[in-house]
Amino acid sequence: MKFNTAFLIRISLVSAMGGLLFGYDWVVIGGAKPFYEKFFDIAGSPNLQGWAMSSALLGCIAGAMVSGILSEKYGRKKSLIISAFLFSLSAIGTGFSNDLSTFIIFRLLGGIGIGLASTQSPIYIAEVTPGTLRGRFVSLNQLTIVIGILLAQITNYLIADAIDPGATNNEIVNSWNGQWGWRWMFWAESVPALLFFFLTFGIPESPRWLAKSGYWSKAEKILLKIGGLDFANYSREEIAKTIQNVTDRFNLSALEQRNIFPILILGVVLAVFQQWCGINVVFNYAEEVFAAAGYGISDILFNIILTGTVNLIFTFVAIVTVDKWGRKKLMLLGAAGLAISYIVLGYLYYLEIQGFMVVLMVVTAIAVYAMTLAPITWVVLSEIFPNSVRGSAMAVATAALWVACFILTYTFPWLNKILNSYGTFWLYAFICIVGFVYIKRKLVETKGKTLEEVENLLTKK
Repeated sequence: MKFNTAFLIRISLVSAMGGLLFGYDWVVIGGAKPFYEKFFDIAGSPNLQGWAMSSALLGCIAGAMVSGILSEKYGRKKSLIISAFLFSLSAIGTGFSNDLSTFIIFRLLGGIGIGLASTQSPIYIAEVTPGTLRGRFVSLNQLTIVIGILLAQITNYLIADAIDPGATNNEIVNSWNGQWGWRWMFWAESVPALLFFFLTFGIPESPRWLAKSGYWSKAEKILLKIGGLDFANYSREEIAKTIQNVTDRFNLSALEQRNIFPILILGVVLAVFQQWCGINVVFNYAEEVFAAAGYGISDILFNIILTGTVNLIFTFVAIVTVDKWGRKKLMLLGAAGLAISYIVLGYLYYLEIQGFMVVLMVVTAIAVYAMTLAPITWVVLSEIFPNSVRGSAMAVATAALWVACFILTYTFPWLNKILNSYGTFWLYAFICIVGFVYIKRKLVETKGKTLEEVENLLTKK
């Protein structure tokens, strides 16, 4: 079949802007961290440091759970519009914060936006794209995430003035960075956030949600535009088989059904593993990771851009390979590659080796993650859940992901203090080994299959 790829690319990229803002909002705080911590006088408090850094993640959890209610009742498109509004509000409000409590409130709102976008963007793309193209199209969401990450890193680097390595806390607080620089890092997000807000009004609703909600004529028009008459007729028949006795409510009891609950557990474990594999501490705590390797603030900001560039390049590798190599093979490669990288990285920290070798291993770990676990987890989550419960199940899995991310982010300062850098990365290596075994045993290959074919494969397994 021939598909309207120009149309698919356009609507998928608009939806994937939620991923771009997810990436920017998630990482911008890492570059602002050396300055807002001193502005709010929390640099000496691990509790407040962890709270400021991880507060948005609580919003992510709430946003992910709310997304189940919103997407099932009102659709994927309206959920994306709400997330865009929250991103805009958070970007502006965080920059205007003059006390820690206000800062936390707007970070929580941004987190809700991330929770909504991280759930709805991959679902939307998965539900509008044919099975033979779905892997690479859903991977576009991860591509925009890493573009958002790199954009935040470059923005932070360009905004921040050079700092004297010997500057005192008081000098940093009273510098341009300490008073205004960190604010502009957050304000810059409002530009793509407002663009996302207005563009989302121009995309159609998901045809599978429309069909599930009884709007068959609207669903058929969109399917017809995507792939023509044969594709629309085939898709209608396949969708109709999988949405009998479906409601438009967020239904946890439906997830407890015997043929669905094991799929939910698989999704939750994969979501948690994507976070507990540990790579995200490099983005959120880049200052500590590179400082332990002997780098100053200016060098740290440059190294952060380096990691973001590698992240972007290897995400393209994932887009090329996901529909060729398959999901399971890439997930196994990611788990094994990260375990090896962490073992070596921990050994370097243990021997107190600083400089280039540490940066090299960090970059290697990011490259492995970017082409495997980062995008492929979202691809798998977007396609393994049945049509009848996709919104609800995706909400639970994404909420679990953000709970795991919150625990990872909040505990890193303590783990780093108790286990030292080497012990912390060895712990992450052990988690990756466990993840490898689980994926090997439980994950089935889904490449090239329609969402309905995947559903039949998993529910009848």
